[in-house]
Amino acid sequence: MSPSTSTRGGGGGGLLSPAAVVIAVVAVLLSAAQAREEPCYQRLFSFGDSLTDTGNFPFIFGNDSREPALRPPYGETFFRRATGRFSDGRLVVDFIADALGLPFVRPYWSGRTAGDFARGANFAVGGATALRPDFFRARGVPMADIVHLDMEMKWFRDLLGLLCPGDLSGCTGMINQSLFLVGEIGGNDYNLPLLRGVSITKIRSFTPSVIAKISSTITELIGLGAKTLLVPGNLPIGCVPNYLMIFKSDKKEDYEPETGCLRWMNEFSQYHNKLLTDELEKLRKLHPDVAIIYADYYGAAMEIYLSPEQFGIEDPLAACCGGGGQYGVSGTARCGYGEYKVCDDPQKYGSWDGFHPSEAAYKAIAIGLLRGSYTQPSIATTTNSCPQITELSSSVEYKNCRTVLHMTAVSQVIGWLLFFLLSF
Repeated sequence: MSPSTSTRGGGGGGLLSPAAVVIAVVAVLLSAAQAREEPCYQRLFSFGDSLTDTGNFPFIFGNDSREPALRPPYGETFFRRATGRFSDGRLVVDFIADALGLPFVRPYWSGRTAGDFARGANFAVGGATALRPDFFRARGVPMADIVHLDMEMKWFRDLLGLLCPGDLSGCTGMINQSLFLVGEIGGNDYNLPLLRGVSITKIRSFTPSVIAKISSTITELIGLGAKTLLVPGNLPIGCVPNYLMIFKSDKKEDYEPETGCLRWMNEFSQYHNKLLTDELEKLRKLHPDVAIIYADYYGAAMEIYLSPEQFGIEDPLAACCGGGGQYGVSGTARCGYGEYKVCDDPQKYGSWDGFHPSEAAYKAIAIGLLRGSYTQPSIATTTNSCPQITELSSSVEYKNCRTVLHMTAVSQVIGWLLFFLLSF
């Protein structure tokens, strides 16, 4: 029988040609590969401040503002350009989105149509607070008209009006299938007063109000249909280079011997986090059908200061970009201002600009969260239907590696099939 001859059965149905067989198998394999990597959350919505802002800041305050995060050297490590992120590269929210098989979350103010938000939206803005400015003014603390959590929630409701015009109940299914990252938020409620010389005792009195605002926001999101919320705590602010410079002490007891961080500032961060975790536990009892996951940014970040070498970081308490000195910062220059300096390799530093972590630090924090070590309850067990998390191994690269290996195997099969076809 010649290669061009086909065999026919008595029923009149012809056998597929070798080419048709190859095409059918390839289609099945590609379809399976795509299904394998389908994200377990259809969208990611995030709220917060500069630790989560992926580019809203320039839309609100203008590209011509004096904010250095809007120009190089910000963004140099990963994006090779300034994106509005307050770091040299990716943030925790970027690593989470990537690990879940989602694209980087679009800044809310960069979108125009419903299609722009097919995979979620980021409402975080650099400098944002949990509480309204009036709260601080009423307590004698000067505060400009800045973005706060109520504003970000208003934008979210406005977006729902765009996605489900005329009937917000139509968005319930979409919200059910989304992951909400509520924070980090609250840090600036303390940072701004601290930098204005307000005592830590007075600032400590703000914390219950900050926690109450975070709690009411979570409650509102649950009321709109949210089923999975990831709520970060405060970072160990006693390890922030600018604070180490500003509050430098001659007293040995003011510092943690294991890390070199300011003890009293880290104790304040732990106070905030204790109130937050207590409040989240109350919310879990009120909403047993909702996964409310605490993201322990403090614990994950402390891994960097206790064992920086495991992340390839050589100087966890110094800024890569700043005015130089012991902590890489000074009172006369900062990253993007004055006679500042930029290190050769940001990945070796725990801080990017003296206030914000480097991409290397954000990556380390994200690894701690995604492994489940620093989420309560563990995100790995809470999201049982999410293979991108439950199969996560030793780093956030694992999912990408797994995808590459799977696609490589598919490619090899396709290659053998093509070889078979051409040699037939």
